[in-house]
Amino acid sequence: MINVTIWNEFVHERRDEDVKAVYPDGIHKQLERALTPEGFAIRTCTLEEDDHGLTREVLDSTDVMIWWGHMAHELVDDSIAEAVAQRVREGMGLIVLHSGHFSKPFKKLMGTGCDLKWREAGEQEILWAVNPSHPIAEGIGENIILEHEEMYGEFFDIPTPDEIIFISNFSGGEVFRSGCTFSRGSGKIFYFRPGHETYPTYYNQDVIRVIANSVRWAHPAATAKPVYGNTQPIRSLNTRELV
Repeated sequence: MINVTIWNEFVHERRDEDVKAVYPDGIHKQLERALTPEGFAIRTCTLEEDDHGLTREVLDSTDVMIWWGHMAHELVDDSIAEAVAQRVREGMGLIVLHSGHFSKPFKKLMGTGCDLKWREAGEQEILWAVNPSHPIAEGIGENIILEHEEMYGEFFDIPTPDEIIFISNFSGGEVFRSGCTFSRGSGKIFYFRPGHETYPTYYNQDVIRVIANSVRWAHPAATAKPVYGNTQPIRSLNTRELV
C-alpha cells in the first residue's frame, strides 16, 4: 500500500465563499475522497496544524506527498520546507499541483524562481498528452479538456524537465508545459498545472486519473503496483489525403 500525504494550505476554502461553494471542506478532502478508491493510505495535513502537520514522523512514513498551495507560500516554515525537500532527495515522491509551483519545497528543489505568465480568467484548457505512452498518461488518450481554468503560460522559469507529459493550450492563445517530471536525489517529482480553486477541476475523473497514476509512478518502493504506460488506443487524428 502506498502511504500518501495530501498537504493543502486550506486558506481559500475558509475565507472565500466562491471557493467554499466548490470545495466546502477543502481541496485536500476532495482529493482524499477521489483518490481513496485507488487503494492508497491517505493522510491530510494543513497549514494551521503544528508543524503544518508535517512532523518528522509524518514525513518519514510518507511514500508520496501531494502539495497544493496558493496564497500562503511564505507562511510555510523554512525548516519544514527544507525537511520536505530533503525527504524528496531521500526518495519520497512529490506531486505538485497548480500554484504549488511557487511553494518553498518546489522552489528549493528546482533552484529557480518558478515564475510564469498567468491570467485569472475562466478559459478553456486542452491538456495534450504529448508523451501518451508514459505511465502518468495511462488511460488518458489524446487530451483532457477543461472548460474553465486559470491560464498559466510560458515562459515558465523551471529547469529543463526530465520529461514533458502534457502541454496545454488555452482559448486565449497561450501554451504551457503543464505536466513535467523531475528527479532530485532518489526522489521523483511531477508538476501538474490544473486546479484553480474556484473551478471543480478535482472532480474531473481524468485529472484524478493523472494524479493517481503519478502517485504510483513516484512511489519509491519496488513493491509498488506497477504502471505500464498507455494501453488505451489514441484517438485517430483527422487527416486529409492528397489527391
